[in-house]
Amino acid sequence: MALKDVVAQVVGKLNAGIVALIEAPVIGPLMGRGFVVITYTGRRSGKTFSTPVNYTRRGDEIVIGVAMPDKKSWWRNFQGEGAPISLRLNGIDRAGRAVTHRDGSTVTVRVELDAA
Repeated sequence: MALKDVVAQVVGKLNAGIVALIEAPVIGPLMGRGFVVITYTGRRSGKTFSTPVNYTRRGDEIVIGVAMPDKKSWWRNFQGEGAPISLRLNGIDRAGRAVTHRDGSTVTVRVELDAA
């Protein structure tokens, strides 16, 4: 098995663990203060993906900092004018529009939430 495949399996298991913690009855609300599960459609594949990410919230705006952006591709789905996204935020599904911002090596994805 190639190293790339092993890394993908490990990342998949870590993400599944984080999602389980976010949804857990006792620790979930604490985890939800810093993590959210995002769901989006791939711009080229058309497939739906979900992944947990770290975020900060400013009113109806969610800001996701992308660690090691050159090693990840999910954020590229929101370049240009952005794209729709949904978030499982504190146990509630919210829709919004995400737009990627790149400043040198720093990448953030800003999500403007739709009215609740």
